[in-house]
Amino acid sequence: MRAVDRNLPLVVEDVRPEAEGVVSLRLANGTSLPSWRPGAHIDLVLPSGLVRQYSLCGDPAENTHYRIAVRKIGVASGEVHALTPGTRVTVRGPRTAFPFVGGGPFLFVAGGIGITPILPMVRACAGSGADWRLVYTGRSRASMPFLDELPGDDRVRIRPDTEYGIPASGAELLDGLPAGAAVYCCGPAPMITGLRVDLALTRGPVHFERFAPPPIVDGEPFRLTLRRSGQLLDVPADRTALDVLLETRPGTPYSCRQGFCGTCAVPTADGSSMRICVDRRTAVLDL
Repeated sequence: MRAVDRNLPLVVEDVRPEAEGVVSLRLANGTSLPSWRPGAHIDLVLPSGLVRQYSLCGDPAENTHYRIAVRKIGVASGEVHALTPGTRVTVRGPRTAFPFVGGGPFLFVAGGIGITPILPMVRACAGSGADWRLVYTGRSRASMPFLDELPGDDRVRIRPDTEYGIPASGAELLDGLPAGAAVYCCGPAPMITGLRVDLALTRGPVHFERFAPPPIVDGEPFRLTLRRSGQLLDVPADRTALDVLLETRPGTPYSCRQGFCGTCAVPTADGSSMRICVDRRTAVLDL
């Protein structure tokens, strides 16, 4: 994704619990905010300087505020949960790495906090008369946000693991897939992987968004040279340059770990740059 040069000073207007370990934030500044479409996200610059990406899960028609929802699973999300009404933050965007296109039919698959980009898509379909289905899975109903905002009809299937004993397989998530349907999926990596493997048998279109970096598959080892210190770092086949750099330089900046935000781009001796969270090549870094 191309970085968007748009900083918006916003204020946290409201913090609301939505499920176990999940809060939603309402962000505004008293003016009309830039428009967005289902699937868009913002970069949230936290008071500590950390930057994280969160899907917009409100109504695109309401341009006076943005809504995001965050599950507490790490340092940055813990900082989000500690925000209080009146806190000033900076937002960049919105931008879209998960575009919602086409006229249907659609099958939406959401896992846990993965409901956030899916919710506006479902809302858009419900208002347009498009043919759609939603499968929403999670550890338990108590851990699944926005259940009360989903349409209450047979097009929505709620599938908590606690009620079935095991996580859903890709085949189960795709059960009842309408002919020719486009699949939109967001959730944990194992769910996305299982769904894509089983969907490959149908050769249907699939669109997905990860909240974590994809696993390294068939990686090759490589070496980094830190130009200023002359230090040599060997990166194993199953790790990233960022992983190895953080062991020796804990303050190395990064954000999304998926390559599109640009926070981790480091200049190299040949005049180019290397995205240390995803790029894999022998390089001399200007560090």
